[in-house]
Amino acid sequence: MTESQSLEVDLGSFAKAYSEGATVLDVRNPDEYELAHVPGAILIPLSELAARQEEIPDGNPLYVICAVGGRSLTAAQALVRAGYNAVSVAGGTKQWMETGGEVVTGPSPS
Repeated sequence: MTESQSLEVDLGSFAKAYSEGATVLDVRNPDEYELAHVPGAILIPLSELAARQEEIPDGNPLYVICAVGGRSLTAAQALVRAGYNAVSVAGGTKQWMETGGEVVTGPSPS
């Protein structure tokens, strides 16, 4: 198993964890997040992740999501190196919506 495979979860696994109250970190840009995001997902864009470490939520594991899975995998790798238990959601928000996953619109709550 490669490092990237061990850091990714499929949508079925994510859906189960989400239904059980998993913590979700969205690393897309604010405009993408406002169009549609997983309810309760905390927004910290990938480009701001290092500077906003104090805002990274606790999660065991922390589910990291983006549009299709590339940025979330990069973020999960960085988070794991920093000591977090993080996994990337393969397929991202796009596939989550295509499979009927719930989304909401609007800015990140402050």
